[in-house]
Amino acid sequence: MEALILAKMATTHSLRHGYAAGAGAGPVRARAGFALDSENLPTFRIPGPAGAPGFAPQFASLSHAQLGLYAVVDSAAWVRRVLDAGVRTVQLRIKDPNHPQLRREIGDSVVAARTAGAQLFINDHWQAAIEEGAYGVHLGQEDLATADLAAIARAGLRLGVSTHAYWEVCRAWTLKPSYIACGPIHATKAKAMPWVPQGNGNLAYWCAMLPLPVVAIAGMDAARATQAAQCGAAGVAVISAITAAGFPETAIASLKEAIDRPVGRTRKYQHVALPQSTLSLLSDEVRPCSAPC
Repeated sequence: MEALILAKMATTHSLRHGYAAGAGAGPVRARAGFALDSENLPTFRIPGPAGAPGFAPQFASLSHAQLGLYAVVDSAAWVRRVLDAGVRTVQLRIKDPNHPQLRREIGDSVVAARTAGAQLFINDHWQAAIEEGAYGVHLGQEDLATADLAAIARAGLRLGVSTHAYWEVCRAWTLKPSYIACGPIHATKAKAMPWVPQGNGNLAYWCAMLPLPVVAIAGMDAARATQAAQCGAAGVAVISAITAAGFPETAIASLKEAIDRPVGRTRKYQHVALPQSTLSLLSDEVRPCSAPC
């Protein structure tokens, strides 16, 4: 799938820069750097509500494009705690759709974030996010086929989308979301994933190619957070480095300093010409998108 996408990008680039040289169509050849031009990215039809004819998402830009430390937590109590420690981009990630206090957790988190002037994204639960007036929604790839993206856009919520491979970036790019999260950058125990860690080379590539904020996620500590910022990441998403820390407020201060200090905002990592594949093999659990380009 990744080879097909790169071939499509090369073809698009070649046709765009082809020219007549006497009789016939003239030379058609991809120029160097074709894979770094976001205009060459193919778009995928998103099945479900988003795939309806005439769907034209208009997701607003972030209020603060530099997200900085992006804390991912699982309760309103944690949302308040990281906000009190100075975090200004937070994701409430409650995976259980039957959580008995789900609506209250979302509502309390929205109020806390609004009071602090923070950007709060609700993972998955887009209906409740709209109804509670959340700042934004974060969706995984599997959610794109079921969420009413048009309703999210009409409500004015920002949208973040998780990506792990080239075809997933294409699906996210089709929607022109408020930000794109790329991962796993490093190995993580937060959840089982068959993806090969992308590393700083891939991260720097996506940051150079995509003209919107890129969030780095997975396996982050203070040193890796600095590296992510030096790759050009607008945000660094962190879960266990905060919630599993013995002293979360100390961990937050260390992570914020690692990301925000001047050395952390100096581009250091050179992007690769082509991203490395993130799949070691294709399994039943991981299949490329079957929707047509």
